Amino acid sequence: MGRPRLPAPAHLLGLLLLLCVAAPAHAAGADTAAMPWWFWPMALFGACFLMGIVAVPAGIGGGTLFVPIVGGFFPFHLDFVRGAGLLVALASALAAAPMLLRGGLASLRLALPLALLASASSIGGALLGLALPVATVQTALGVTVLSIVALMAVSKKSEFPLVAAPDRLSSALALNGVFVDGASGRRIDWQVHHTPAGLAVFLGIGVLAGMFGIGAGWANVPALNLLMGAPLKVSAGTSGLVLSLVDSSAAWVYVNKGAVLPMIAVPSVVGMMLGAKIGARLLNVLKGVVIRRMVITVLLFAGLRALLKGTGVWA
Repeated sequence: MGRPRLPAPAHLLGLLLLLCVAAPAHAAGADTAAMPWWFWPMALFGACFLMGIVAVPAGIGGGTLFVPIVGGFFPFHLDFVRGAGLLVALASALAAAPMLLRGGLASLRLALPLALLASASSIGGALLGLALPVATVQTALGVTVLSIVALMAVSKKSEFPLVAAPDRLSSALALNGVFVDGASGRRIDWQVHHTPAGLAVFLGIGVLAGMFGIGAGWANVPALNLLMGAPLKVSAGTSGLVLSLVDSSAAWVYVNKGAVLPMIAVPSVVGMMLGAKIGARLLNVLKGVVIRRMVITVLLFAGLRALLKGTGVWA
């Protein structure tokens, strides 16, 4: 048998996302004052709709794509972009959560203890991010996004990790469950281990989420899947629940500091929520490698842009 072909919609989705990034970037190089007032909200809506579709199956959260892309290619101050990024990540997570919970692809019991620590540390991260100079945050964002790309490229995610026995803490908290894999039709019983280490990791993830406004779903999935041993699809689904709690805590800091601009936040949130509903349906049937490769390509481009913008090489 020949090599299986990737689904045509995935190719089209990747092309549309790249075009959606490139078009505002080209326009930003021109005189932004010449653009009508409605251009940037419409561009944000279109870009966020496509980001929402790919963010849920990838389990990375909308903010991971939103902040580097919008911060690098749209003419907005980075503080406003990070504030909107947290609301965007929160919106995509909340939009997808009911469907993921009904399908058993997300575990509220697994998400709550991890989100409790991450949401507390995200407040400190948000205060730190607003206190630092924009160029410093932009450069650090570029380095972080490129690190995300490297992590996603080299990590060999196990679809169904083998957990011989749960640890005492996960047993006490009953961190286990069952789901039916839509792609294979198999009934999967899962449990986790290394729970204390997982709690410590999510404490650090919360700081990064608040500081950069990127939601940190990119770190949630490897931590749940590679460290704690949750199945890949459960990790991606549960990551959205963690994001919804963590981002809501950090977002209040940006709202209180006046770093949330409705013209940026509203079209971004609406577009992301609509796209996330489609992405939640794709999670059960689409091969993760398709989405993963597309996200790596876009993040590599956006990370380089953020790094060069922060260092002043590409203003």
